[in-house]
Amino acid sequence: MKKIFLFLITLFAISACSKHDPILPGVRNDIFDNNDVVVLNRELPELSENEANISGEKDCPYRQDFSNVIWNGDKKIWSGFATSNPVKSNQSPICDGDYIYTGLSTGEAIKLNVKTSRPVWTTDVYRANNLTGGASMVDIIAHVGLDGKYLYVGGLGDAFCKLKSENGNRVWCKNISVPVDFIMVDDFIFVVGTDNNLYAINKNDGNVYWKTEIKTQLKPIYHKKIITVGKQQINAKDGSIKKRKINPLF
Repeated sequence: MKKIFLFLITLFAISACSKHDPILPGVRNDIFDNNDVVVLNRELPELSENEANISGEKDCPYRQDFSNVIWNGDKKIWSGFATSNPVKSNQSPICDGDYIYTGLSTGEAIKLNVKTSRPVWTTDVYRANNLTGGASMVDIIAHVGLDGKYLYVGGLGDAFCKLKSENGNRVWCKNISVPVDFIMVDDFIFVVGTDNNLYAINKNDGNVYWKTEIKTQLKPIYHKKIITVGKQQINAKDGSIKKRKINPLF
């Protein structure tokens, strides 16, 4: 009986710890309805010639280091929890009046009141099963994107999410791990994943219209309805790869 009791206690301890973040204290809740990325294989509607400017991206005086410290010049305005082995990046906050938004190496998106130096909210941006291993990587290294009342953020913890900027509540999340900055064009977001795919996501409902395999994990560039990732050019309408023209030999 004693052995059975100890076995049951061990099982309870494992199940209780499964939702505990190995980096931060407290319990974490899964942000997903499910873990599947369903691709509709649909063409996009007519798009603009150039990508949209992300609100708050320009003229934001604050900077951030990969120890989760936010600075205004030489003045430290907020310090988050420093992880032991963060992924180095040039993450920088997005400004919106008295508030800034950014992502942290702890896998959290944060809205900070710069006047009070206090967080308004923090939201986990990763899948729950990323927390079960000691070497979990959940860093948010891609710049966040603010679009009116919504914040778009993706991290290395298999999550790309649309959040309400007011309270950090989830609108939708997709099981896509994001290593580089994404871009927005009209109602669509183009996201490079660590699985070497480029995704076209409808920012309103989170539907994935198409995905295309790519060779390099670099920030996509959009111009005249063509997306360039490294040396590849992709038709934004349907995700087809444009063949490179070969100069004839003379």
